[in-house]
Amino acid sequence: MKILLYLEAEDFLSHSGIGRAMKHQQRALDLMHIDWTKNPEDDYDILHLNTYGFKSWKILKDAKKAGKKVIFHGHSTKEDFQDSFLFSNLVAPLFKRYLMHFYNAADLIITPTEYSKHLIQSYGVTCPIIPISNGINLQKYERSAQKEAAFISHFNIQPGEKVVITAALYFKRKGIDDFVKVAQKMPNVRFIWFGYQNLWTIPGWVRRIVKKNHPKNVEFPGYISGDVFEGAMTAADCFFFPSREETEGIVVLEALASHQNVVVRDIPVYKGWLDEASSSMATDVDGFTKAITEVLNGTVDKTEHGYQVAQARSIERSAQQLLKAYQHVYNQ
Repeated sequence: MKILLYLEAEDFLSHSGIGRAMKHQQRALDLMHIDWTKNPEDDYDILHLNTYGFKSWKILKDAKKAGKKVIFHGHSTKEDFQDSFLFSNLVAPLFKRYLMHFYNAADLIITPTEYSKHLIQSYGVTCPIIPISNGINLQKYERSAQKEAAFISHFNIQPGEKVVITAALYFKRKGIDDFVKVAQKMPNVRFIWFGYQNLWTIPGWVRRIVKKNHPKNVEFPGYISGDVFEGAMTAADCFFFPSREETEGIVVLEALASHQNVVVRDIPVYKGWLDEASSSMATDVDGFTKAITEVLNGTVDKTEHGYQVAQARSIERSAQQLLKAYQHVYNQ
């Protein structure tokens, strides 16, 4: 059994959640000793699509014509397309109909959570859908003095300085507006937003937040990976993720795997796997401010329970579930 993993515009998407999910799939297949390729010209048995571009549609049609099985990964929904790029809300209904062509043409849809499964089913999609977490490499996010030193040096973190971080694209959906509002209420704390988005693809008010309309204690250093980012995950004082809509939230898993205190917006995607025992949840700026203050003061520490959530969604467990999904589709 050989899998074609396909991610259209991989270079463009490599820094996104979908790009990270693709890397997780490669790792999972290696763990299960399953042969895979990213080259559509290679021979393969199952097409595992991660994107919905025109090239992806052609590859899907070619695969079906050749009698290949097709799995489509449900990373995207109409709901998480909204409040992102310029005009995204205007075209969201068309985007939903476009997505349904892909979903209904597949033999199986894999999506990260029960919540995203429910959303896709609500569109009227009749293809079988199973939830499998994107998974997390626990070893990658273990505490490392070397990585923490890289983070502290890169940002010149001073002894005793409190630091709150997040990682996301510059979208309203990701809660960038609430991130800066909370920072404004906590002027003695440094807030660092890891991530990058071409500023001309987002609404003007979001662009202005990133360029100048933010408090002095907020930093937008762009996309940073490797030791600096992984060191930030363990060395920072809190991971604050005010996203309004997710299909899972890989960065949340990364923070939990880092034994980091996590503050998130209380949204439906977390139901059934993330709760108040493993993270702090709030719905507005005042609630976020209170939750972060409790973490910074040391009155709240949910890191151990949070790590147990990450363990339950380890890449090894996801790999085993992926293998069963591939075998099921292959043997149909």
